[in-house]
Amino acid sequence: MSATQTATADAANGVAETMQAMGRQAREAARTMAAADPGSKNGALFAIADAIEAAQADLLAANARDLKAGKGRLDDALMERLELTPARIAAMAEGVRQIAALPDPVGAISDLAYRPSGIQVGRMRVPLGVIGIIYESRPNVTADAAALCLKSGNAAILRGGSEARESNLAIAACIERALADAGLPAAAVQVVATTDRAAVGELLRMEEYVDVVVPRGGKSLVAFVAENARVPVIKHLDGVCHVYIDDDADIDKAVAIAVNAKTQRYGTCNTMETLLVSEAVADRVLPRIGEILAQAGVEIRGCDITRGLLNDAVPASDADWGEEYLGPVLAVRVVAGVDAAMAHIDAYGSHHTDAIVTENMANARRFMREVDSSSVMVNASTRFADGFEYGLGAEIGISTDKLHARGPVGLEGLTTLKYVVFGDGHVR
Repeated sequence: MSATQTATADAANGVAETMQAMGRQAREAARTMAAADPGSKNGALFAIADAIEAAQADLLAANARDLKAGKGRLDDALMERLELTPARIAAMAEGVRQIAALPDPVGAISDLAYRPSGIQVGRMRVPLGVIGIIYESRPNVTADAAALCLKSGNAAILRGGSEARESNLAIAACIERALADAGLPAAAVQVVATTDRAAVGELLRMEEYVDVVVPRGGKSLVAFVAENARVPVIKHLDGVCHVYIDDDADIDKAVAIAVNAKTQRYGTCNTMETLLVSEAVADRVLPRIGEILAQAGVEIRGCDITRGLLNDAVPASDADWGEEYLGPVLAVRVVAGVDAAMAHIDAYGSHHTDAIVTENMANARRFMREVDSSSVMVNASTRFADGFEYGLGAEIGISTDKLHARGPVGLEGLTTLKYVVFGDGHVR
């Protein structure tokens, strides 16, 4: 074996040992967290929020180092996700406090009922255990994920992207101080410091210590995790979200919703990527939307009818209908009606979030029932598909799977159910 090969093997062994140690510590911490009372968990969360606000200058300085390192190397969408501002730091702290204010799901018993034998059978909500979270770019995920895992009685191993290393470690320092102040184990939230990609592989194979892995990031990351994990995965691959403007849409509502769904923020998984418009209203609604989007600098890639109505539109290819742009580009297609719209979504959608704009409640009900997505909306922007907006406090991610959780994954999505039985000396 060459010196280079030996050094590589030694480095790999070092990463493996580090990850195994983190796993053991996380498993031990998970037992403590599962038994922690709501007051202790909430105290830790409030302390985390206070620490984040108090460390604003440190967080901005760390983030500035990440942004400087990423300049010219990361695309605009990733840079936008990476950036921390005073407003985003305040929102991060507020998200943690909102999680603290939510009811604690752990220990809740539901569906309790007597059986003919006389026993009572119900189901109790309990933590999953140790949750591994692999994510890219957004430093706020460090705080969101830590808070959700703590509140739901879990331990977390967090592995952020190398592009956000400085920001993530600065946030992790706030969390560590807060856990110590609250008397909870520091290992309840651990951030992987190394940027060595071997750490991700180790995390995906730690069946003895890790109960579930949640990837948050680009399609390649999520696909890699799904293909290589030996532990269960909560995931979504794409956010190809649609807004369909129906024959019976209120035109003013349709314009406002479509513009918001595309331009409120470009680099998010719940941003509209394809606009579908009924041919019955296309000539009334598309010119208005097109004018606003042109002013915002959005490129429109359209079908033949769309290009006939919008002079600046360029031809859409078949690949555009399934594209997640994460930027100022929008695919637009004119369709025959609600059936054609739902057929398009079935063919090209990613089961994330889709919306209909209509005053026809029969069409609205059909759309809600037949579109197979984790969130389906009527007369609302797709940008509402978010844990904070749904009242979950924050989200660990948005799952397009059907098992074990679907849609924004909040506290309940980080727990599971076990059967509990009450008797009084009953024997079978």
